[in-house]
Amino acid sequence: MVSVPAPTGSRRRPGYSVVKSDAKPEPKAGSSETSIRRSLIRLITRATYHGMPPTSMARILREWRPRTRFGSLISMDLMQAARDVEQLLEAEGRLIRLSSSARTVFVGDVHGDLDAVECVFTEAAPGTVIVFLGDVVDRGLSSREALTRILLAKLDRPQAVYLLMGNHEAWGAASFRPADFWESLSRKEVSTLSPILLKLPFAAWHEAGVLGLHGALPDLPTLNHLATVAVPSPPWRDITWGDWSDCATSPENLTGRPTYGASEFIARAGRLGVRVLVRSHQPHAPTYLFEDRCLTLFTSRAYGGGPRRAAILTPGKAVSTAHDLDIVEI
Repeated sequence: MVSVPAPTGSRRRPGYSVVKSDAKPEPKAGSSETSIRRSLIRLITRATYHGMPPTSMARILREWRPRTRFGSLISMDLMQAARDVEQLLEAEGRLIRLSSSARTVFVGDVHGDLDAVECVFTEAAPGTVIVFLGDVVDRGLSSREALTRILLAKLDRPQAVYLLMGNHEAWGAASFRPADFWESLSRKEVSTLSPILLKLPFAAWHEAGVLGLHGALPDLPTLNHLATVAVPSPPWRDITWGDWSDCATSPENLTGRPTYGASEFIARAGRLGVRVLVRSHQPHAPTYLFEDRCLTLFTSRAYGGGPRRAAILTPGKAVSTAHDLDIVEI
């Protein structure tokens, strides 16, 4: 495809490509690409973000077509999206305090499953807060597109879309395998993206006593101490790499990752005031652990082999166990 300059008089933001209208045929009606294109056009032509006059936006909208790579949608340069979202991440800090009046959806590891990401955004009711629990990239075929889609949504609705740090977002702190997404990037792209993703929040707190994070609860005196956690550090490693085990005695650690059992869960949850933990990270962990106070979600067809699940927290509903959240398959 051939990129052409934006129409005369418009101010196209760096990172956005306007592509000749005859460069790519329209996707078939009803295809997944049609719905993705529609939602992304709405995001990238928002006047309050681009500062373009309506006539310029209309011309770009008519001429814009999604670029593709290996059959996957790329609507915008990921690096530009990351740079744009960086200030939002710095302002949010490490602990997100969720609105008590909004319906909240927790999404597990996506791992490059763009269809899962799009389903979440498409099916979420207006006013819903969406929390991605980390590990958006690697393993799947559409890591770049999935991450770009989430960052675009974050720019569009800063207080309704949150991406927490998983171990696969933390390439800048510790290398790992598989890392196909990170290894596909140029050295310049890695140096741009990795420090920005290290600014992602660690956890999301709801006053119903529900905490969302990627791995295990850190050994901290209070939730407020999350602001002091360094990257890397033992508490950070618990949050992004930690596993839970239902072994009756001491948990067996065969992966080299921090692994904890019921007694440690109860002690740490008690100190932090957590009634229910919603997390991801372990595709083969039991859905419910520790008297149903620990809920593990996975939301990817690219890895894990299980159903794609998300959890919904209804505002005003009392929560005593993870069963008080609604589990849906997408």
